[in-house]
Amino acid sequence: MTAVAATGPGYPTPLKAMTEGPREKVLWCPCIMTDSGKPDYLATVDADPDSPTYSQVIHRLMMPHLNDELHHTGWNTCSSCFDDPTRTRNRLILPALGSSRIYVIDISSPKTPSFFKIIEPEVLKSHNVSVPHTSHCLPNGKVMMSTMADSNGNGKGSFTMFDSFTFEHEGAWTLDDMPFGYDYWYQPTHDVLVATEWGCPNSFWKGFNPKDVEDGKYGTHINFYSWNERRLLQRLDLGMEGVMPLEIRFLHDPLATEGYVGCALYANVFRFWRKADGMYAAEKVIDIPDKKVEGWALPVMPGIMTDILISLDDRFLYFSLWAHGDIRQYDISDRRNPKLVGQIFLGGSICKDETVKVTHDTELTDQPKRPKIKGKPVSGSPQMLQLSLDGKRLYVTGSLFSPWDKQFYPDMCENGSMMLMIDVDTEKGGLSLNQNFCVDFGNEPCGPSLAHEIRYPGGDCTSDIWLPPGSSECPHRAAKVPHNITKIPAKM
Repeated sequence: MTAVAATGPGYPTPLKAMTEGPREKVLWCPCIMTDSGKPDYLATVDADPDSPTYSQVIHRLMMPHLNDELHHTGWNTCSSCFDDPTRTRNRLILPALGSSRIYVIDISSPKTPSFFKIIEPEVLKSHNVSVPHTSHCLPNGKVMMSTMADSNGNGKGSFTMFDSFTFEHEGAWTLDDMPFGYDYWYQPTHDVLVATEWGCPNSFWKGFNPKDVEDGKYGTHINFYSWNERRLLQRLDLGMEGVMPLEIRFLHDPLATEGYVGCALYANVFRFWRKADGMYAAEKVIDIPDKKVEGWALPVMPGIMTDILISLDDRFLYFSLWAHGDIRQYDISDRRNPKLVGQIFLGGSICKDETVKVTHDTELTDQPKRPKIKGKPVSGSPQMLQLSLDGKRLYVTGSLFSPWDKQFYPDMCENGSMMLMIDVDTEKGGLSLNQNFCVDFGNEPCGPSLAHEIRYPGGDCTSDIWLPPGSSECPHRAAKVPHNITKIPAKM
């Protein structure tokens, strides 16, 4: 493929990234060793099929502290600053849920990342926020991070900002804090930032307890802010069907006014969209049925949808079901009526001839067998997803969050998780396990670890955000957005 000519980081449009971006050759993945007496680390995986070390960990950047609980990562800059020649994507932002520490990683040498700066937890806690989660670069060159707690671990959804060169803290993005926080996405074109809610960290750190749902310790809202005014405009309650709205994605088209959110506990996908009056609405468009079971923690097993993503052409939606053990691919060409076109089981809690017996299932006639790769049973269940730019390879890891991993998949914690690759049919739809790629984190020199989120140089469909050509949001874009924008009303 020919390289994309660019003056700044990333690609000019999502479709350019998809059709002209290079194949990923290096993957970065946080590996969790919490409570093991050993530090977490950032693993660098060789994803070049022509390399002699293909599908192997080729570098480990060990954290200098224990019990960080590394989680999600982000960039110092991305495609939202494509037209800014002063920007270079050379830092990976690596926040820690457990310690509230933030590591800024120098990725100038992709195969041997190193530390650029360590932001100690006191920086966040001195502003009464902690437990950082999602990091996004902004079109103005800043880095913003969502946080999920106050300084004492009580639920508090907020946003905090850093300079993307020095990584000095610049304070809160908004004063309108929410009861809970988690993920977010922004669309400056439509003057909106939308954020989700997991729950109270003091609760979910203890493991999942259904009573905490009854007691209101988990969120059910998606929250809409004015991007320009940095204030809350609307809280949209998804109700009990929307408990734990986690990953949220606008369509990649920067002119789109709709997207999807995956609600974890009861495995539902809601579509959200902007109405004619500028406010937002939501409707459930995918509902994964529970299964009646014996031999599990509860007599009914929900799917537990933990990650979702959208292909760069806005055609396919993917998500993982951490309890049931499958990944699903939906064609979303008809935005209100997603069509299931691909499905693959990669472990989970309902595998045949294991501990759980399914007594009633409205979807399957038989329990799936646990697959093997390179002669070894696949550990745990599919959780984090990352799609190649061209949409043909879907990478997957199994760790959700170490306290919950230990509760639901203790064998995976003992033996280590895996990173697998799914081959994707991008024409008709379809998913199949690639037998040539498997990173077994049970064989690590420091002991078994839990691999989480996946990134690779150049950006991806879950971290890059695009602006339309001519947007006035970036100072290097001279013209204004070439279409009418309806401003969200000031009143909730």
